[in-house]
Amino acid sequence: MEDNRLQGKVAIVTGSRRGIGRAIALILAGAGADLIIADVVADDGNLDAVAAEIKKTGRQCITVSVDISSKPDVEEMARQAVRRYGKIDILVNCAGIWIPGQTLVDCPEENWDRVIDTNLKGTYFCCQAVGRVMAGQESGNIINLSSQVGLNPGTGAGAYSISKAGIIMLTRQLALELAANNIRVNALAPGIVKTDFNIDLWKNPEAARQISLGVPLGRLAEPEDIARAALFLASDDASYITGAVIPVDGGWKVTPPPRRK
Repeated sequence: MEDNRLQGKVAIVTGSRRGIGRAIALILAGAGADLIIADVVADDGNLDAVAAEIKKTGRQCITVSVDISSKPDVEEMARQAVRRYGKIDILVNCAGIWIPGQTLVDCPEENWDRVIDTNLKGTYFCCQAVGRVMAGQESGNIINLSSQVGLNPGTGAGAYSISKAGIIMLTRQLALELAANNIRVNALAPGIVKTDFNIDLWKNPEAARQISLGVPLGRLAEPEDIARAALFLASDDASYITGAVIPVDGGWKVTPPPRRK
């Protein structure tokens, strides 16, 4: 998608070296935004490759190595953005981790801490650091990535589900607190998306077929499906939307497994 709806805007996208984050960074650049793309892994060439794609659109882009669970890292990311561009208009929090297959009862403390510290606390750190910049500007737009398993329980989701549910309340609370500063805060709740995050599911033809049977639209999501929803929220087309959690799941709703008799 190429248009000018974000012309003159500056956006930060975390977790942008692949998957949903990459797709969102590219679509925002295609709509005219200059970018700061950030990821905890910055030395495997993927983040630089995304930056190169963005620069081909004529937009500016800088890359930042950041562990979002580290408050100093996040604050330095915000400072770099302001030093380079003088402002931050859009923040998209895509960075996150999932440790699959663990029930809450069996989840080791270190895994719980890792998931919550990254997904929930890390998203909060980003909202806090960038939100302060936006409050000073009296304008801004924050988009958080939750999940369908943040809305409903999911088999094997464990601590991930709790972290994504927390992001929903974080979004709503920030929307309330930051509205007076002309800052909108919303969340997207994707279903299963065809990324490296869950490659074992969608690369298995039978598993993908079974999951797709539960999706009214009949297919799993592509990263670009989520990116288009993020572009809508980032634009003035969504200027009267804040505190919303928008499912992007093809109509699918996660349901718990049948009860044992």
